[in-house]
Amino acid sequence: MIVSRMKPPYEITSSILKLITSISEKIGEVNANLLNRPSPKLRKQNRIKTIHSSLKIEGNTLTEEQITALLENKRVIGPKKDVLEVLNAIKIYENLEKYNPSNEKSFLKAHQNLMEGLIENSGKYRNQSVGIVKGSKVEHLAPPFGNVPYLMKDLFEYLKKSDEIELIKSCVFHYEMEFIHPFLDGNGRMGRLWQTLILMEKYPIFEFLPFETLISNDQEKYYKALAESDKSGNSTKFIEYMLNVIDISISQLLDFNNRTLNEKDRLEYYVTLNKTEFTRKDYMDVFKDISSATASRDLKKGVELELFKKNGQIRIDSLLSIYNLTKVEKEVIMKKIVLSAVFAASTMFAAQNTLISVLNNVSIPDVNKTINNAKVLQKDINAKNFTKLLESWKRVEALYFGGDIN
Repeated sequence: MIVSRMKPPYEITSSILKLITSISEKIGEVNANLLNRPSPKLRKQNRIKTIHSSLKIEGNTLTEEQITALLENKRVIGPKKDVLEVLNAIKIYENLEKYNPSNEKSFLKAHQNLMEGLIENSGKYRNQSVGIVKGSKVEHLAPPFGNVPYLMKDLFEYLKKSDEIELIKSCVFHYEMEFIHPFLDGNGRMGRLWQTLILMEKYPIFEFLPFETLISNDQEKYYKALAESDKSGNSTKFIEYMLNVIDISISQLLDFNNRTLNEKDRLEYYVTLNKTEFTRKDYMDVFKDISSATASRDLKKGVELELFKKNGQIRIDSLLSIYNLTKVEKEVIMKKIVLSAVFAASTMFAAQNTLISVLNNVSIPDVNKTINNAKVLQKDINAKNFTKLLESWKRVEALYFGGDIN
């Protein structure tokens, strides 16, 4: 007889409510401080920790350094099985967006990719009975294999239709999947992976939050929570355990990011925002505690490191936006720039005195040299040279607004 149940059993305790409140507040702080997209360096470090910790729980012997090497396509010496487990996990965690946490077919595809080359029939539910044995004692006897497809179907229906918040649903799914034990191998790592995917849909930060590290560091508590939930017949104890792990993990992230950021930290983070064009003011809007001088030094360093490319064709309105000018002040400056540009383009080869008079309005150093260069250009004027002239004039604009020209 096949027993089907739509909603897995659990209770919302006062402890669970307190943890949800704490986690929600911390996630709000993460979002407010723009920490939901960590720097590439931190993302890489956390991904390595996630893979290392999740596989270590299953007995993998490779170190974080070896996993880093594999991530960088380097060769490592280690058990073939352990290396393959890591390589499979890297492919999974680098393509998390390809998997739909509410789709059972996607779930099976993830298992196939995670366990490829490690077991037969990867990506398929087990066709034999299994149990978890510790020493000589059977810790858990999984449901009959014939029930697995129906139980998993119900579990995914719960994911799709339940109004419960993701923090709860992710924990419930994790426990219920471990209880059903749908695969011959890879159940633990699939439970942790799928909880991450469920949480990511609502909270992007979980893509880079290695809560597996806390589980790995104290595996006894993990297995104790699973056993207590097995004994009670519901997932309440496991929900409390996992929410506590998540709460501590976010606290650690905030502790790490609340340190004083240095130049490198700021640049690495700003690159992850993928801004195609920005001004110094835009940069300072993100890092509100730095001075304009610090922002300028940061951006100069960013250009040197080729993190940014300085745009020679600077928009006048973008340059003006850097300074807190009144409307009248902006109009006066714009008038000077426009008049100068017009005369530079149309009369530079005509009356020298007129051009000098105009250029003096913006106090350009070495005006006579500028005119002499223009005369040389006049002798061999063509499209290419004229483009060079306009580019040079844009640099004059930049110097003017930057304060190098008074």
